[in-house]
Amino acid sequence: MSSDVKPTETLDVRGEVCPYPDVKTQKKVKKMKSGEILEVILDYPLSAERIPRSVEKMGHEILKTEKTGTGEWRILIKIK
Repeated sequence: MSSDVKPTETLDVRGEVCPYPDVKTQKKVKKMKSGEILEVILDYPLSAERIPRSVEKMGHEILKTEKTGTGEWRILIKIK
């Protein structure tokens, strides 16, 4: 399902460390509309674990979390 999902917006936080990827993702999610898809690209391992948890607590859906390379992740978030 999520392989053919086209993100509405992409947030690239590679090169940034906590708390910046988490904070920027939460701010971006708050500005988006229901049904939109946010793609987050990051390379900080702790944020790859924390972002999905915090976004789900906000009531949104994690469509996919995948490792895309050596030390890089891609998270797809559906805004509720």
